[in-house]
Amino acid sequence: MIAYKGFRPGLICRGYQFVMGLNTTEKANCRENGFHCAENPLDCLSYYSSLEHSEYYIVNAGGDIDEDEHDSKIACTELTVIKRLTKEELFLHGLAYMVDHPRRVWSSHVAANRAMANCGYAVVRGKDPVATGRLGDILAFAKEAPDSEAIVQVAVGRVDGITLMPDVWYGVDLTRRTVN
Repeated sequence: MIAYKGFRPGLICRGYQFVMGLNTTEKANCRENGFHCAENPLDCLSYYSSLEHSEYYIVNAGGDIDEDEHDSKIACTELTVIKRLTKEELFLHGLAYMVDHPRRVWSSHVAANRAMANCGYAVVRGKDPVATGRLGDILAFAKEAPDSEAIVQVAVGRVDGITLMPDVWYGVDLTRRTVN
């Protein structure tokens, strides 16, 4: 199953050195052991919250798989590290997850309707989502249909001081917005 995993720089997680490709372990219990990853990319931010001191990857979870009720985290005995994601790609994959699963419980990292970036990012979802951030922050938007929870538009942008300015509110079309 395709999933997502955060690491410390150099593919390190809790002192274990992973390698690109297949990694194996004996047991998988979500609360005790195994290789952990998440079905929802944004849930990786619960465990690797520092965008500047973390790396995020697409992985394939296999072997014995265990899940618990805490977000979308899973444990597995076989973890194949496939591809490193840029920070923008991590958020784009998180938005794609919301598009594919619009009625699932939201990640704790998603704000409703409006958000101010914190820890280097803002992820906002709603009928008319708006967000603002500081220089270098990532803004991710998921716009819902007027009559349902279906996601009809997504966007990811970085506050770069050229296209997106610091401390300015933006909508899903990445244009300036007036917010009271």
